Amino acid sequence: MQQDKSIRIAIIDDHTLFRNGVASLLSELNEIEVVFDAANGEEMINKLVPDTLPEVILMDITMPVMNGYESTQWLKKNHPQIKVLALSMFEDDAPIIGMIKSGASGYLLKESKTADLVVAIQTVVNHGFYLNNLVSGKLIRSVQDDQLEAHGKVNQLSDREMKFLELCCSELTYKEIAGVMNLSPHTIDNYRETLFQKLDLKSRTGLVLFAIKNKLIKV
Repeated sequence: MQQDKSIRIAIIDDHTLFRNGVASLLSELNEIEVVFDAANGEEMINKLVPDTLPEVILMDITMPVMNGYESTQWLKKNHPQIKVLALSMFEDDAPIIGMIKSGASGYLLKESKTADLVVAIQTVVNHGFYLNNLVSGKLIRSVQDDQLEAHGKVNQLSDREMKFLELCCSELTYKEIAGVMNLSPHTIDNYRETLFQKLDLKSRTGLVLFAIKNKLIKV
């Protein structure tokens, strides 16, 4: 989708070289306007100006003083209109799930190409979420629409599948979930694959986002 105007963004990351490098690359593009950058959430708060608030914030997760989780929660409470894209070094479930539960609208890897970063920023502005390959377009549409399709899928889940989905939104590993549910790891693997198929998802992060958007868990 073409943008009629540049999108205002901010970059929050405690690695100066990375932060400055991304700012320099994006500043050369007409589609993006870098409003400011900061080394942590506290510095971000001090740099927020009402007249020039960023529309999207690229948020590192691990930072001193005020980390990505705390910063995203603060934004969700004080400036809910600002979208947060979490920046991650690895495709680990736990930190990504933590950021989504804190209010982030998606995530991307720090090694992403500039073109992919621009697409992510535009997508989160135009559609509210950037899900990369975590989930299918079907979930994006269910989020954009009134979630009728998603609610229909919820009704298809058994009580045990709902319990498994709830536990997926915790910090527990799949092996620990098996212990809590008194099931074998193999059975838990079957639950996971069944939910992936029923909900047309591809990852645990997708399951968590589905649960959050359909208010199956409290965040």
